[in-house]
Amino acid sequence: MTKRVLLAKPRGYCAGVDRAVVTVEKALETYGPPVYVRKEIVHNKHVVETLSERGAIFVDEADEVPEGALVVFSAHGVAPAVHEQAASRSLRTIDATCPLVTKVHQEAKRFARDDYDILLIGHEGHEEVEGTAGEAPSHIQLVDKPEDVDRVTVRDPSKVVWLSQTTLSVDETMERVNQLKGRFPELQDPPSDDICYATQNRQVAVKAMAAECDLVLVVGSTNSSNSKRLVEVALQAGASSAYLVDYAREVDPAWLDGVSTVGVTSGASVPDVLVMDLLAWLADRGWADVQEVTTANEKVAFALPRELRKALKEGVR
Repeated sequence: MTKRVLLAKPRGYCAGVDRAVVTVEKALETYGPPVYVRKEIVHNKHVVETLSERGAIFVDEADEVPEGALVVFSAHGVAPAVHEQAASRSLRTIDATCPLVTKVHQEAKRFARDDYDILLIGHEGHEEVEGTAGEAPSHIQLVDKPEDVDRVTVRDPSKVVWLSQTTLSVDETMERVNQLKGRFPELQDPPSDDICYATQNRQVAVKAMAAECDLVLVVGSTNSSNSKRLVEVALQAGASSAYLVDYAREVDPAWLDGVSTVGVTSGASVPDVLVMDLLAWLADRGWADVQEVTTANEKVAFALPRELRKALKEGVR
């Protein structure tokens, strides 16, 4: 039996995650610890643990941050109420919201100003959804599961638009959109695709190799929406089995029984060192032949948050 690994490209860090992680690292270097971070900066256990060791303190809400301290808002974005809460405690803030999430926030505000009913496709309780919904709570209704489609009520069927969480599966989102269009034929599409380029690219890469894989291993954390979607996409695209692991040590050797081709990829919040560890673990067990499957080359990069660029330029502490 030939043992080989198909390694998806693109995988791992997207531009928004890279920017958010570097933001916390630079804030620690510039201001010194502690730097407070509201929620996990990105949904990855390893990243959060590494930054904690360097002096980042992760909190659930801005009111847990001591008055006047520095707080970084995570890549997933926050509702206006969070900015108000931070201001009321005189917190210095650095907003590391991914620019692609900010774009969805702007769309939500614009459609709310034009008095549309906004149907937000996303997962209930996810930080990104809470942040977007907080931009226009009286105009936004969340559509998560198929049954939510039937519960939606709108004031004027000709003034309805859908937006979505940026990290969903493209197929699942379009399934919801089509269900919604069945109820509201005049439902408008967002001015540009809300699903982020990185989410989409990672799903396309997995689809390209899944049918050849007896097993797909996705490196990522259980609270990472885009990582979990990669497991679903792999199975839907023909992989015999697929699992999500944070670290190589979490792989159950029994998963490899009778397996010749292993597919490997990682979610958009995963540092590549974890993928390299997994490849080394597989190589030790006979899967040393690694072939990269490339479906796109990403060239996207985002500038650091304005507040941090200013501080770096001035060399402030």
